[in-house]
Amino acid sequence: MPTKAPGTFGTLFGWATFVAMAPWLSPVAWTFVLVSGFVVGCWACTRTGRDLGVAAPGGMVWDEIVAIWLVLLFTPWGWAWQLVAFAIFRFFDIVKPAPIRRFERRFKSGAWAGFGVMGDDLIAAFYSLLTMAVASRAFEWLALRR
Repeated sequence: MPTKAPGTFGTLFGWATFVAMAPWLSPVAWTFVLVSGFVVGCWACTRTGRDLGVAAPGGMVWDEIVAIWLVLLFTPWGWAWQLVAFAIFRFFDIVKPAPIRRFERRFKSGAWAGFGVMGDDLIAAFYSLLTMAVASRAFEWLALRR
């Protein structure tokens, strides 16, 4: 993983793997992949952080991968929509508006560290999906007014 912008590279990897897996997975299979990816990620991020002595090492990007899969699952198909989803997700993951930062701090260490690492990206994914839904409806409304 690159030392500069590992979260962005992790998200790009997540996007690429989503595009590769999407044609083969049903919505039920995606649910299994996302839930198991989150659960395993909580454990793995806790363990990795404990072993490295850093709660959330920058090179640990499983949280970005699972979160972008969730975002892309609800994003219309096509590279333009996916690029917008990528950019919005990265914005929220980097800026960490409330309550993301508070959630991350609350669960940053101890037995819940992996939950904090994974959970803050899920909140960023939720913000991304909400932003895209509102923007989509606004564009529809503007198009109908013409």
